[in-house]
Formats: sequence, C-alpha cells, structure tokens
Amino acid sequence: MTYRFTTIIHREGRWYVAHCAELGVVSQGKNIEEAKKNLKEAIKLYLEDEPRAKRYSLKSAPLVTTIELEYA
Repeated sequence: MTYRFTTIIHREGRWYVAHCAELGVVSQGKNIEEAKKNLKEAIKLYLEDEPRAKRYSLKSAPLVTTIELEYA
C-alpha cells in the first residue's frame, strides 16, 4: 500500500528537520535529501508500531497554507 504524507522541512542550525504533518513523526538530516530519507524510515517504524495509523486516509490530509502578519 502506498501512503502520501505532507512533509515540512526547515533548517535548524546545521541540520534539516523533517516533520510529517499527519502523524507528528519527526526526523532530521545533514541535508534535505537525508532528512527526507530519515523521515521515511521513521514513518515506516511508526506504522509498524501503531496499527491505527495504517487506516490513514487522504481525506484527513491537513490544509497547508500561509499567512501574512504585520509586526512592528
């Protein structure tokens, strides 16, 4: 079965942190590709340990958007 998850990656110091929005799983890497690879592995481990997560549905995908804020 193929799952599709929303991934958010940002830089923290020398590391890239990858976060799966639907599951709350987080991993990191020295570059974007490594962070994504490590996140995939972390998600696989999560799905093995959390049978309810296997019922994940694309209907439950989060809304990803941006906001603007003026701040003085």
